[in-house]
Amino acid sequence: MAALPQTDPVIEITGADASGAALILCEHAAHDIPARYAGLGLSAEAAISHAAWDPGARDLALDLAKRLNATVIAARVSRLVYDCNRPPDADSAMPQQSELIEVPGNTGLTDAEREERIETVYRPFCAAVSEVIAERQKRGQKTAIITIHSFTPVYYGETRATEIGILHDSDTALADTILCHAEKASPRTIHRNQPYGPEHGVTHSLQIHGMAHGLPNVMIEVRNDLLTTPDAVADIAKELSAMLAPALRHLGMHDEGADHA
Repeated sequence: MAALPQTDPVIEITGADASGAALILCEHAAHDIPARYAGLGLSAEAAISHAAWDPGARDLALDLAKRLNATVIAARVSRLVYDCNRPPDADSAMPQQSELIEVPGNTGLTDAEREERIETVYRPFCAAVSEVIAERQKRGQKTAIITIHSFTPVYYGETRATEIGILHDSDTALADTILCHAEKASPRTIHRNQPYGPEHGVTHSLQIHGMAHGLPNVMIEVRNDLLTTPDAVADIAKELSAMLAPALRHLGMHDEGADHA
């Protein structure tokens, strides 16, 4: 499958023909709000805040992809327009409020307005992931779904101690194996299913792109104050690679092109 053009308004695919097992998803990669939504009524500050996207997540996904010889599929639209890690029937798919930030443009949406966003943002993203998975299956390429996110250090006034979260749903195999390598690979404070877990509705992508296809899957959350410079991103990517590469090997997904340092 050829990479989609950079002019595609919804999806960015990098390394479509990469031979590694990791298929990295970054659902909150951008804070772009298409003009037809009139900025959702947000202030300029709110429109680029962590409520609108995951700062540093795309850079981390791309760096990690180089180390793992991986493909990256990133959403290019703000999660406040539509959160591609949420199903259409979830209130949080088009939230009226995100933490302390109200989203006027999401208040009182009609069924038709919701459906327009589902059709133009969510379904194209899901279709792109499904197409990449299908192409990989055709060529006999093993696949593990890894979703990359970042989170704010302070949430509703509470400071979060977690620096890296390894999240999973009922399929724990990849997360378990990553956590076995975590202490040796990274000096960070690493927790299972923190700062979020399945009970918070954050494992939708794992369910529909990983578990539904019988693919190993994991969601990785990194505190965004650890991703503020290129060097900082590279440090985290190196640590994650040192967890992920042996975990993938353990699951029989070894790739000679990946960085196993």
